Amino acid sequence: MKLYVCYGAWTRKVLGHKHSCGEAHQALLEAGYDPEVVKVYGYGGLPLSLQPKRRQVKALTGRTWVPAIEFDDGTGFDESAKIIEWAKQNPAAAS
Repeated sequence: MKLYVCYGAWTRKVLGHKHSCGEAHQALLEAGYDPEVVKVYGYGGLPLSLQPKRRQVKALTGRTWVPAIEFDDGTGFDESAKIIEWAKQNPAAAS
């Protein structure tokens, strides 16, 4: 399992906002997973040619935004709320 994040997976609030990549990562850890964290850097709204790793995210999800999760079978999805919900419903111990 891979978790694509922007610059990191911190959970500390910055300017009063939670960091969505960190929230998704924390949910996966709490569910018993240890995903490979892939930093894609850059900003999802910039041209894809400037962000090679975001091209992987676009191929996976159809969008350039992170966080995004990729399962070992090559499937996946994006959006922190969806990743958090999936982690709650699919704990590693039940897999």
